[in-house]
Amino acid sequence: MNTRRNFLAGFGAATCMACGARRATAQAGRTRREVSVGGQRVRTVDIHCHCVVAEVADIVKGTPMEPRHAATVRSKANNPPIEQRVAAMDAQGIDVEAMSINAWWYNANRDMARRICDIQNEKLMGMCKQAPDRLVAFASVALQFPELAAEQLETGMKQMGLKGAAVGGTVEGLELSNPKFDPFWKKAEELQALIFMHPQESAEATGVAQRVKGPGSLANVIGNPLETTICLSHLIFDGTLDKFPNLKISFAHAGGFLPSYSQRMDYGCREANGCKDPRPKKKPSEYLRQIFVDSMVFSSEGLRHLVAECGASQIMIGTDYNFGWTERAVDHILETPGLTDADKTAMLGGNAQKLLRL
Repeated sequence: MNTRRNFLAGFGAATCMACGARRATAQAGRTRREVSVGGQRVRTVDIHCHCVVAEVADIVKGTPMEPRHAATVRSKANNPPIEQRVAAMDAQGIDVEAMSINAWWYNANRDMARRICDIQNEKLMGMCKQAPDRLVAFASVALQFPELAAEQLETGMKQMGLKGAAVGGTVEGLELSNPKFDPFWKKAEELQALIFMHPQESAEATGVAQRVKGPGSLANVIGNPLETTICLSHLIFDGTLDKFPNLKISFAHAGGFLPSYSQRMDYGCREANGCKDPRPKKKPSEYLRQIFVDSMVFSSEGLRHLVAECGASQIMIGTDYNFGWTERAVDHILETPGLTDADKTAMLGGNAQKLLRL
């Protein structure tokens, strides 16, 4: 049974193991890369990092959610030991990771959803305490019950030291712009919480599942940024970002495809093109300077364009750890021509430090 006593006992043992691991790696002479811009040391922050909590297995055993959770737990990419995670950070020049768990529990009933998120948030808190200067985390929330999600967000931030919340791109077929979710957005705006949106089950959510079968990992390569694109577009056109203008949402995978084609939204959002009221209060492309995105584009030209569309103040490091997408997120920013030292400093860590209140 998952009792608080068992959790604390396990946490104490894990802490001792982590301390021993850190001592061992220090003795082995592992080098921690330190990043500087213009001769000044920069604290780097990775906003897009994955993890899972195996202890939820007992709660979902025998339910339709069991296979999905089991698959994530079996993936070593989702479950590296703390010492392995920190070693990878040291090698890449990442000072702080903001960990999140991809939402898979949106079809759970209220009681089960509460139990899943409570355990995950306790374990996330415990992981952060094992490396308090290196790890922070986003709370898991039961977004299918927006009032409960708002409560979990507030508890996570005020009582557990979590830094915001992670959410999926849809909730059982509902867009995040649906008024049902307004109580959660209201609480997030009130707390000035950073909400990290990462797509889940993207091929099914976007309706392209049949078209992305086959080679090329298209369900991920196309499906994930497409779901992000659709999610963000609805938040703009359905008025959510107007209702909550001080909301802080960070979108994975560089905001999807939207920053590459936002002027089409501006051109299309005209009465002559059939765009009906209520229309956004600003040009649709202007909302790209209201939201936040990670740096997961894979060329200097891609990052230059992302800065041109969103602004350096809206971009943060994203590595998608530990799924092998990039180990050069820091160098990607440092090596992109045309960026000022201020731009680089902001994207490497300055923006994230402000949003996460590090």
